[in-house]
Amino acid sequence: LQPTQGSVEVNGRVAALLELGSGFNPELTGRENVRVNAAILGLSPTQIRERMDDIVAFADIGDYVDEPVKTYSSGMMLRLAFAVQVHTDPDILIVDEALAVGDAAFQAKAMARIDEILSRGTTLLFVGHDLNAVKAFCHRAMLLERGRIIMEGLPDEVITEYLHRTHKRVLTA
Repeated sequence: LQPTQGSVEVNGRVAALLELGSGFNPELTGRENVRVNAAILGLSPTQIRERMDDIVAFADIGDYVDEPVKTYSSGMMLRLAFAVQVHTDPDILIVDEALAVGDAAFQAKAMARIDEILSRGTTLLFVGHDLNAVKAFCHRAMLLERGRIIMEGLPDEVITEYLHRTHKRVLTA
C-alpha cells in the first residue's frame, strides 16, 4: 500500500500479519494458496518447495490443506495464512492485532515463532491493544490518539499512560 502522506523506504523483505487470509482464493486448495501467497511475498519456486512441508506442519490443519479454502473455518484459514507469513524470513515484520490466532496451543507456537524471527534480527512493527504482547515483544512503544503520537518511550511507561488515559476517559464519561 502507498502511504497517504510522506514516503516509506524499505530495505529487505516485509511480511505483514494484518488481515490474515484475505488474499486467499476460496476456490484453490490451501496448498495452492500457499504457493500463490508465498510467491507474492517474494519466495522463489524453489524456496516455496523447500518450505512447504514446514508451512503445512506449522499450520497443523491436517489433510484439509488439500481441500479448497472455502471449506475452512476462519481459524483454519488464519492458521495457514500465519504459517505462510512467518516462513518468509522477513527483515521487517508488521503485526496488527494478529497474534490471537487459533487456540491456546497454536498461540503459544505462534509467539515462539515470532520470538525466533526476532532473534534473527528482524524488525517488528507491532500495532495492538494486547499489553502483554507489547511488553513481550517491544523495546520501544508509541501511544497514538486520533492519529497523533501522544507519547513514546519504554513499553511499561507507555502502557501506564495508556491505562491512565483509558481509566480517566471511562470515569469522566
